[in-house]
Amino acid sequence: MSDQKDNLIIFDTTLRDGEQSPGVTLNTEEKIQIARQLSRLGVNVLEAGFPVASPGDFNAVQRIAREVGPLMEGRTGDGRVNQEMVICG
Repeated sequence: MSDQKDNLIIFDTTLRDGEQSPGVTLNTEEKIQIARQLSRLGVNVLEAGFPVASPGDFNAVQRIAREVGPLMEGRTGDGRVNQEMVICG
């Protein structure tokens, strides 16, 4: 048997798939706010958007990667999550 513990990886697509719902449009600040909350919830990997779709999407994914990815608030001390959130697009 291995000494390694089982790990659950949470891969969230809210910011990419959410905008594909009819009537949903998020600006960059709203996306950053949502990404911060997902980080606090312990999401491991965040699919932040589709950067080739538009300059606005590129900017949003870039800002989320810079501003939210390295945040550790709420991600340590409880034994669940102790690493930065991975941002992909």
